[in-house]
Amino acid sequence: MANTIKATGNIGFEQQLWKAASILWGSLDPSSYRNITLGLVFLKYISDRFDERYNELVEEGAGFEEDRDEYVSEGYFFVPEKSRWSYILKFASKPEIGKVIDEAMVAIENDYPNLKGVLPKNYSDPMYDKTKLGEVVVEFSNILMNRGENDRDVLGRTYEYFLTKFSTNAGKGGEFFTPPCIVNTLVNVIQPFKGKVYDPCCGSGGMFVQSAKFIKEHSGNITRDVSIYGQDANPETWKLCKMNLAIRGIEADLGSSNADTFHNDQHPTLKADYILANPPFNLDKWGADKIKDDPRWKYGIPTDSNANFAWIQHMVSHLSTNGRIGLVLANGALSSETNNDGNIRKALIEDGLIEGIVSLPAQLFYTVTIPVSLWFISRRKEQKGKTLFIDARNLGVMVSRKQRQLTDDEVILIANTFDKFRKREAVDELGFAKVATLEDIENQGFILTPGRYVGIKEEVSDNEPFEEKMNRLTSELSDMFAKSHELEEEIRRKLGAIGYEV
Repeated sequence: MANTIKATGNIGFEQQLWKAASILWGSLDPSSYRNITLGLVFLKYISDRFDERYNELVEEGAGFEEDRDEYVSEGYFFVPEKSRWSYILKFASKPEIGKVIDEAMVAIENDYPNLKGVLPKNYSDPMYDKTKLGEVVVEFSNILMNRGENDRDVLGRTYEYFLTKFSTNAGKGGEFFTPPCIVNTLVNVIQPFKGKVYDPCCGSGGMFVQSAKFIKEHSGNITRDVSIYGQDANPETWKLCKMNLAIRGIEADLGSSNADTFHNDQHPTLKADYILANPPFNLDKWGADKIKDDPRWKYGIPTDSNANFAWIQHMVSHLSTNGRIGLVLANGALSSETNNDGNIRKALIEDGLIEGIVSLPAQLFYTVTIPVSLWFISRRKEQKGKTLFIDARNLGVMVSRKQRQLTDDEVILIANTFDKFRKREAVDELGFAKVATLEDIENQGFILTPGRYVGIKEEVSDNEPFEEKMNRLTSELSDMFAKSHELEEEIRRKLGAIGYEV
């Protein structure tokens, strides 16, 4: 049974951070501006968390407030004295503020070898106005970042928020960040309790953050029960993931460096029990010609014009004999017949790997509007020869003019539908869910679009006779037209009174 997980993507202080960091706005390149700001967010976050634990230890009065083990054992990040925000703040109005921040980053890397070479250490660079940098430090001091945020992807969400802003202001954007409601749905469906968890395009590490939360809520232990593996080609997000996991005390093998998953697999022998991923949508020109004979292409050679089925086959090749996959793909993968897509999809279906497909509502992503679906692939299908289809396109609520989110209850609804399906309980619901056989899918030409299977839900009749309804509606429309004409005349009169004619 799935537990309630907060589905909101907000962390509460994104706008404050943006406003404070905007002090640096000017001649800086957006990528530099973003990276140095993110470093400060990391430093402030771990300092706030450290201070929280420090004050607890002071109150206990046992004199252990500088004992590293007292922090690490409770999941806190131990911050060296010269890396603490209170120390850095003392130099905010001094010209050496950049040097002080660089030294703070070095001190952290010295204490945490897994962060070696990951943290930004160029704050003393002459290109940065030290007066403005100090002002940002002061502004950040007024933002408290430890308000129950340890289970939230604070760094990832902040980075994505900034990315969205730059997409608007500087023509740059990205899609590496997966909305929390989607991550929560994936995690609750595949249920990564124990074993090896893998994300071949891990971005900021949001999948790992939510997996850790899921394990904790189910009385598990992330350190004892789960081993985490990941990889990402983008050097910025690879470093971000390392920071994101470090502040939570989560150990992970992210490879020796950022690397292309297809051409430089950092975990070639890995067999994972759970794979969660949101690969780049419809990635083209990814170098398929260079690895045509790769053993990963068991179900067919993927096209260079779209990597969707390369991602799927890569993940399947890394799946253990009892493993599950949950991934996000653009809707085109459900029905594409381009090049070899249709044949690969057919082979995956016939091999009994597709456990379920969920079509999602539009506008869930912050920076892209492309419609997507969730694919669930399993080597331990409880119902052999059957696949669950869920049409969730009508779910979700608008949380802003441009963005939609699945609610907590809707995340649970999807996860519980999978639970019931696995237990062979009835789940068919017209317009929402349908269990299809291999024959059903074959009759649909091996197309996996949920709408083809679940049908259309009948609208509840209001029992109002057609003629009466039409008379009522036309009467209401006539009243609206009349009101519109009244408003039009009123506007004309007021414009005429000040000398303007329409």
